[in-house]
Amino acid sequence: MTTLADVAAKAGVSKSTVSRAFSRPESVRAETRGRVLATAHELAFTPNRIARSLAIGRTGSIGLFVPDIANPYFGPVIKTVQRNARRHDLTVFTADTDEHDEDEHALAQTMAQQADGLLLFSPRMSEAAILDLTGRLPVVVINRDIPGVPAVVIPSTDGMTQAVEHLAALGHRHIAYLSGPATTFSNRARRAAVLAATQRFGLQLTQLGPFEAVFTGGIRAGDLLIASGATAAIAYNDLIALGLMQRLTERGLRVGNDISVIGFDDIWLAPMTQPPLTTVRAPAAAAATSALRMLIDIMDGRADADRRPTPLASELMVRLSTGPVAR
Repeated sequence: MTTLADVAAKAGVSKSTVSRAFSRPESVRAETRGRVLATAHELAFTPNRIARSLAIGRTGSIGLFVPDIANPYFGPVIKTVQRNARRHDLTVFTADTDEHDEDEHALAQTMAQQADGLLLFSPRMSEAAILDLTGRLPVVVINRDIPGVPAVVIPSTDGMTQAVEHLAALGHRHIAYLSGPATTFSNRARRAAVLAATQRFGLQLTQLGPFEAVFTGGIRAGDLLIASGATAAIAYNDLIALGLMQRLTERGLRVGNDISVIGFDDIWLAPMTQPPLTTVRAPAAAAATSALRMLIDIMDGRADADRRPTPLASELMVRLSTGPVAR
């Protein structure tokens, strides 16, 4: 079996140079690195990942936590993180927390012992628990704003303001907001944005819920929405909106004609529904890309790694589930 020493001897460099050519290629001159890689290829040498991890004190893996892996919104997040992580020779371990804060914290504590860093997407655990993790290893959160914790936030204000303005332009004067999990950062931000926008446009707002952020949550919301008298609804997410549309249809209402529905996320199913769902697009893949880049910077000890990025934008995607208020 070819060893690192064999490659070093044939390439005319030290063993540490061979090691750095694989583990930290930016620290080796391009000419030397090329000679080492060519020699390794010639000798059919493959670096031992475990041995390399022990040598550099890194596992070469990161943890990605999502609240609901069955939610189509998180599919692009996972694929984006995995694809970009591979370019940095990192393995991604994905954990589904099932919206449970205690389970999430326990999983994170376990993974903190095995990973070089953690990406927490819409974490449910307490601020104290997250701050504890940041004291143990690099952590970046997505869609949660905690002082002192590196984060990427997809703001709700722009998209939700556009949603309310769109409904007001269609003649709606009474809007319902269908709440998601009550204690989450995302729900509080979206609800606050809708409240501020309805006050700005002089509209009546009815708040319903909280509902589980799943299809059946929307089913449960349907009868309550009808009883409220609202002519339009903005849902916490697309899954609630899709369930709502199903129940409204079962009750004999024509979505987009008798009543309007808007979701949030713009999952891949949104344009395929009947009618296609008007929704606020939240750029999940872009958020994941930005968060991973920040995490790698922190793991690499770059001096500017703690700088918070410019928040990403949300925008309304108008389709056929919204229409003029029924007369």
